[in-house]
Amino acid sequence: MTRLSVNINKIATLRNSRGGDVPNLLQVALDCERFGAEGITVHPRPDERHIRYQDVRDLKPILHTEFNIEGYPSPSFCDLVLSICPTQVTLVPDKPGQLTSDHGWDTREHAAFLEEVVTTFQKAGIRTSIFVNPDTDMIEGAAHTGTDRIELYTAAYAHDYKKDREAAIRPYKEAALAARHLGLGINAGHDLSLENLAYFHEQIPYLAEVSIGHALICDALYLGLETTVQQYLSQLQPLVSPQN
Repeated sequence: MTRLSVNINKIATLRNSRGGDVPNLLQVALDCERFGAEGITVHPRPDERHIRYQDVRDLKPILHTEFNIEGYPSPSFCDLVLSICPTQVTLVPDKPGQLTSDHGWDTREHAAFLEEVVTTFQKAGIRTSIFVNPDTDMIEGAAHTGTDRIELYTAAYAHDYKKDREAAIRPYKEAALAARHLGLGINAGHDLSLENLAYFHEQIPYLAEVSIGHALICDALYLGLETTVQQYLSQLQPLVSPQN
């Protein structure tokens, strides 16, 4: 089964736009769990424009499902993660002021740095995942760091899905097969939606986790949060072969 981890950054963005505590980030996280989500993802950035470091500290003791913290492994980020000890940390190569994640790591160029960070988190009992493009060379490089998983950056798939979904998924299938052969767990995220998620899951059935925030929160404005979470979960159901 592929787990759905809900990224709640957009809830924090909305809260921060007016100050105060509406919507309440902690309550939304608990509601996502109650509605069936199997994980909560946050991506604190240095300017704290959405998720704040204190939010991460407040979330850890109340969550019942997997907690995934994404971010660039700066000293302050690493200190935060080590103090929280979430289920998983996802290493993302974001610059400090970057609007959103838009590329994976060059795992060859940054091999020594990534290996050091991965080792540090694993010693603390935290599962590690490295954000990568669907590039078999970068996935091999990720494997050499000792990471537990990779997260496939799926923006290109989402962008090309309407034009030619078979062509759009092809590099991801190749990347996932390479990762599986190397013994890596496979996560995916970025621009996955109700439109394109089921096909992605169908083509990569050994996907461990998807992390979805922007599209899910947008859908919730129209469908309601409970219905939206359940619809995303329905896209991740295993295929059932027809009875003969």
